[in-house]
Amino acid sequence: VADIERNLRAPLVGVARAAERIGAQFDAPRVALRTGDTSAADRRAQLRDPAEILVTTPESLYLILGSAQRETLRAVRWIVVDEVHALAATKRGAHLALSLERVAALCGERDPQRIGLSATARPVSEVARYLGGNRSVSIVDATGPPRLDLTISVPVQDMTKPGRAARVSFTPREPIWHEITLPARAAASGARSEPQASEVSELAPFKSRAPVGGADDPDTSLWPAIYPKLLEAIRAHRSTILFVNSRGLCERLARRLNELAEEELVRAHHGSIAHEQRRSIEEDLKAGRLRAIVATSSLELGIDMGAVDLVLMVESPGAVSRGLQRVGRAGHQVGAASRGLIFPKHRSDLLEATVVARGMRAGAVESLRVPHSPLDVLAQQLVAMAALDAWDVDALHALIRRSASFADCSREVLGSVLDMLAGRYPSADFAELRPRITWDRERDRIEARPGASKIALLSGGTIPDRGLYGVHLGADGPRVGELDEEMVHETRAGEVITLGASSWRVAEITRDRVIVNPAPGEMGKLPFWRGDGPGRPLELGRALGAFLRALETECLAEGGDLHAGRPRAEAWLAEHWDLDGYAARNLVDYVIEQREATGSLPTDRALTIERFRDELGDWRVCILTPFGARVHGPWALAIQARLAAEKATEVHALWNDDGIALRFPDADEPPPTSLFLPEPEEVRDQIVEQLDRSALFAGQFRENAARALLLPRWRPGGRTPLWSQRLRAQTLLSVARGFPSFPILLETYRSCLQDVFDLPALEDLL
Repeated sequence: VADIERNLRAPLVGVARAAERIGAQFDAPRVALRTGDTSAADRRAQLRDPAEILVTTPESLYLILGSAQRETLRAVRWIVVDEVHALAATKRGAHLALSLERVAALCGERDPQRIGLSATARPVSEVARYLGGNRSVSIVDATGPPRLDLTISVPVQDMTKPGRAARVSFTPREPIWHEITLPARAAASGARSEPQASEVSELAPFKSRAPVGGADDPDTSLWPAIYPKLLEAIRAHRSTILFVNSRGLCERLARRLNELAEEELVRAHHGSIAHEQRRSIEEDLKAGRLRAIVATSSLELGIDMGAVDLVLMVESPGAVSRGLQRVGRAGHQVGAASRGLIFPKHRSDLLEATVVARGMRAGAVESLRVPHSPLDVLAQQLVAMAALDAWDVDALHALIRRSASFADCSREVLGSVLDMLAGRYPSADFAELRPRITWDRERDRIEARPGASKIALLSGGTIPDRGLYGVHLGADGPRVGELDEEMVHETRAGEVITLGASSWRVAEITRDRVIVNPAPGEMGKLPFWRGDGPGRPLELGRALGAFLRALETECLAEGGDLHAGRPRAEAWLAEHWDLDGYAARNLVDYVIEQREATGSLPTDRALTIERFRDELGDWRVCILTPFGARVHGPWALAIQARLAAEKATEVHALWNDDGIALRFPDADEPPPTSLFLPEPEEVRDQIVEQLDRSALFAGQFRENAARALLLPRWRPGGRTPLWSQRLRAQTLLSVARGFPSFPILLETYRSCLQDVFDLPALEDLL
């Protein structure tokens, strides 16, 4: 946001000077910035004398709508939504859509024009529907093949033998147990059996051969070969951004590069570093005081780094859209080419990176979809609206249905949410569920109860509280970052931690923050954060499977002899997939080893099921497909439900983007294959049955209840300890289960099945 505000000022100065040269009068519009960091004095000034252009965030717009400053919005004529694709498919976007309808209601008959901007929107029609709701939207499509100079770099001949790689084997100790070949018509969701060109978009595809323990550890495995290449690339360019997929790796890599460079060559930049620190790091890069930043998704969107001339990516970006946003930070000028280098961490990473790079060159961005009536977001906005005005329910219903996210919200669904907010449910059961509104059913009119406005402002927004502790320099000092709650529980006063590539000594740990002092030059333990890696989109999974199938065909072209077909396959990769010799050789070796071990590859038309005994003698079953965790997660739950129904042996299930791993302790034999392949007509009921008892469901319920203002904060900037939130949410959930139509219970099922999982894709696959 600050970047956009700054970049608006420069051209306004240029226009003013041009007008002065030709003797024309030009009254430059003033630009104001409103974020969570805007001071109270600046907010008062914006209320007294509004600027012509306001740069803000969805969360700050929501707060403006709940304050006296909302009166300044009555004069709004244009609303520009930058990076609209990043909002359309999320609850944050649904929340913004309702805020925009509230702005439109303030403006009366003069509905402000909305303008959405995106370089990676697909399908454009769905993004346009999100932007305009029930309004007519014009689409200006200026897309074309991206101007990219993109290279995949593999610095060694054999990625499995570069150093001290930790490895684990999932290779079965018997011949292939089972392979199922899908008919071509069922190979992909939908009617097409062949992937279209426009769609080319940790169990690894064959995790048995991927380095695991050392794959994310910058001190082992392939890293000794990657470090020199990274340092060489950084020093050969003016300014560089190095992207990784997790905050932990970001910190470790920044520290190691600085150690090897023997200077502060790079800084870490991610969402757990304080805003002021991140902004300072960005300014240092732009000013040339810093040669490179190691970043996560925190630098993907909306950051104009005009001086950056190289983007490095350590590991596959995990999606075509994500890769394009990252590499687009380099050469960020009209007509300039963006230069990027991708360094895969291991051979399964190389496999995905190859397919992602092809999709990036073609501009084959994955499609998105707008969430369908998230009821927690609706509840929050209803309280916020009632806190300011009394509303007729029919008028309220008409307003929310104008947004795409709630276009299908029925009067009955709205009534159920209003019932919840008005205290319909028994007070004896829902002791903590205090009414937020009053619903006069005779006049069909709602208004807020005392205190509702404060709750809506303090607990508003959609970003969930993940149990992060703020890290502060001194008891009353500035915030320098945040740590995962589990990390804090493993930390003691006196220990040194690394955050933002700087060392800090822990002075004290309170209920909601970690107090630190600088510890320059001391080695600190590296922090970790849970669940911050990207997931694989379904379209990328299909493209990856199609690529594996094609590569297998090339390997078998010489009479079925895999090794005889190696030269042909490597030449095909070099010619059609732009891989150098080392990359092509590693990929072909990877495929040949899997094919020799099991006789099959997990592709877009076939899945592979392996069984073997692990080091403890327990049976394990691995189901390998490329379709991603959003398909594998519900599949694993369905398997657990079927095994429970059959009263089969106990099972422990894990899943990720490349498959499902099942462990059967103390079993003489694993269950028959049929139990791992539910019928598509039955799988939904099996998943719903198992989902209710899962940790995922409990976590989603807690987040949804907090968004719906059922677990509110009570003081600005404070956070309720996660253990307390969990306890309150657990109590609420246990009571809500007795009322199947409770809106947040329904929303939790919806968000699990539609947002976290992709149930329709699983049904098509089965």
